[in-house]
Amino acid sequence: MTRRKKGTALTALGAAALLAAIIPLAGALSNHGAADVPTYRVERQDFVHRVPAQGNLKAAQAMPVTVPVGAPGPFRVAWLAPDGGRVKAGEVVVRFDPTDAEKRLRDAEDDLRSARLRLEKERVTGDAELSKLEHDAAMARMELENARQFQKKDQVIFSRHDIIESEIDGVLAQQREKQAREARRTQSALSGTERELLGIEMRQADAKIQQARQALASLEVKAPHDGVLVLTRDWRGNSLRVGDTVWNGQPLAELPELARMQAEVFVLEADAGGLAPGKPATVALESAADTLYQARIARVDSLARPRMRGSPVQYFSVLLDLDRTDPSAMKPGQRVQSTLLLEERKGALAVPRQAIFERDGKTVVYRRSASTVLGFEPVPVKLGPSGMGRVVVESGLRPGDEIALADPTGAEETEKPDETAKGPAGPPRTPLP
Repeated sequence: MTRRKKGTALTALGAAALLAAIIPLAGALSNHGAADVPTYRVERQDFVHRVPAQGNLKAAQAMPVTVPVGAPGPFRVAWLAPDGGRVKAGEVVVRFDPTDAEKRLRDAEDDLRSARLRLEKERVTGDAELSKLEHDAAMARMELENARQFQKKDQVIFSRHDIIESEIDGVLAQQREKQAREARRTQSALSGTERELLGIEMRQADAKIQQARQALASLEVKAPHDGVLVLTRDWRGNSLRVGDTVWNGQPLAELPELARMQAEVFVLEADAGGLAPGKPATVALESAADTLYQARIARVDSLARPRMRGSPVQYFSVLLDLDRTDPSAMKPGQRVQSTLLLEERKGALAVPRQAIFERDGKTVVYRRSASTVLGFEPVPVKLGPSGMGRVVVESGLRPGDEIALADPTGAEETEKPDETAKGPAGPPRTPLP
């Protein structure tokens, strides 16, 4: 073998030895990095999504107690029966202050008396004026008859001046008689119109008197039947109080039927995914937390709203139908604790929420793979319902897969790029909603 061939062989053997030493070292370094990433082994298990909620009991049906519809308002509440107290049929539950109604009655009676006096005055004044105009008309007719009877027409006896003056006197008497008749007719019409207006005022005053008397007769609101009195509450949650002003037809309270109760509970907007009528739930009274009552969702509000004024936290109102009602333990307004079952799957592939990542607009998990340098490969997945810290994976994973609970690429640990830099920043991780 020549010297050149010997040198080439030695070089090849050295390179092979160096490569054999580097490959295990790289594998060891890669396995060491993958071993530092916490993982989770995917297995089939039952997935249950429950949501806690709080609220109050309410009757499914209730008889409203309102201000009498026919009575004009406003009314001021002077006395109220205790909220939540038991009442008998015909028992007074609300009493109003009579001051305003009595004042309206006095004012209406004064208006009626004033209208009657003015009507009487108009009748006397009108009759006197008509009598005077009738006398003036009679005098005008008499003057007209005298002017016609004694009119100077003979040109032999009277001068032309006397004849013309006599004709003028006759025409003037005729106009006076006509004017007297028109004045009497006009005065009669005016007097009749004034009397009709005063008659309208009298009828209006009489109607006010009847309304005031009706209001005085409606100062007490009585219970239509036996039951528990529950006062109405406004949008702030405040109940009716003494001194409040109410109007006719306004709800004051209600008498619920205790045979069938419902629960109105409030679910946080963030936990409302999956709320739908028909979903099962359990309800427990705060005063008897050991007893659970089965229920189902009857209604879900379409919009979330805050429970307290000024609070940014939004809640969905959910109405629950109870399977059974215990009248001896349940009362309207009682506080309850509820648990709503929104999702239940047998043998689902549920993974921790922190194992889900967003990369390039896709939802992925990092599955362990020995064929990659990092030891993990990104796998696109399709997500299903989510619960408290867990998410159901519909497709993309199989039982036995081992997935990373932290980003093995280290993208989360990289520093935030400078906003002034010209190069575009990489896509940040988007938290799962």
